[in-house]
Amino acid sequence: MDSSKKRSLYFDNAKFILIFLVVFGHVISPLKGNNNILFTLYSVVFLFHMPAFILISGYFSKGFHKKGYFLKTVKKILLPYIIFQIVYSIFYYYLDGKESALKIDLLQPHWTLWFLLSLFCWNILLHVFARLKWVGLIMAVVVGIGIGYFDHVGSYLSLSRTFVFFPYFLLGFLLDSKHLKWVKKVKYSTFIGYAVLLITILIFGAFFPKDAIPWLLGDTPYADLGMKGLTDGFIRASQYFVTVIVIYGFLAIVPSNGFKMTIIGQRTLYVYLLHGFIIKSIQAIVSDDILDGLSNQYLTLIVFSLGLCILLGNYVIQKYTRPLIELKI
Repeated sequence: MDSSKKRSLYFDNAKFILIFLVVFGHVISPLKGNNNILFTLYSVVFLFHMPAFILISGYFSKGFHKKGYFLKTVKKILLPYIIFQIVYSIFYYYLDGKESALKIDLLQPHWTLWFLLSLFCWNILLHVFARLKWVGLIMAVVVGIGIGYFDHVGSYLSLSRTFVFFPYFLLGFLLDSKHLKWVKKVKYSTFIGYAVLLITILIFGAFFPKDAIPWLLGDTPYADLGMKGLTDGFIRASQYFVTVIVIYGFLAIVPSNGFKMTIIGQRTLYVYLLHGFIIKSIQAIVSDDILDGLSNQYLTLIVFSLGLCILLGNYVIQKYTRPLIELKI
């Protein structure tokens, strides 16, 4: 962590691990219902993997005030969102066997595309909250908690997730290299990191309710979660607290040295946008009985998820899909 190169490798490793967790989480999502191990892994993954991704995105948004940055975010974030929202609309139309009319709605993000829309909004929100620094973070947390009380704020325009997850983005923006050095250099940091993750898995395996997954997704108002009291916000506040601790544990175990698959950490957007086509196609083609039979094949699920990351993070895939994703030829 003493050089910019090591910091780059560190973040590439972190993003590679996180994109693997994204793919793995989506692979096991339809299988977790009757398997306690998969359910526990799924709940722990969804507790921190996107918040950690968002925090890292915020860390690299420090130039938001520079000239041309806004147009850059339009090109790199908003336009790919629009393109893939259209592509996914067509994909789902044919995947569903043309049973309903083709509908393209740019205001209701498909599946994983909420992240791009929210990411664009987070960069805009920095203009308001970043100048307030740590006071702004407290305000962002208050807004993230308060938004749950508005019954009509949900997945439309990804509004709920934008405000619920914005504190992680702002926290990443406020962090600098000295904070990262502290994470890695604190005594027994790696041991503490593994201990945090292991304890979280054990606690979630023993106590996390089956019907509490929507709390982790951040796209549902409290009323739709079965909560109607003023104290509901304390649950989300507790979730923020626990998630930050688990993110710390994750960052503490991320290696700083380069590996063969570290490069995929630079191509996570490709994996993120493309893996859904493969997963959704398999789920539509393969019978439920076969899918259920895979629920106990943990190694197979891990290898398949890793294979998808390697495949979609390959240079060849990047070369031929770049015009669609990065708008470059």
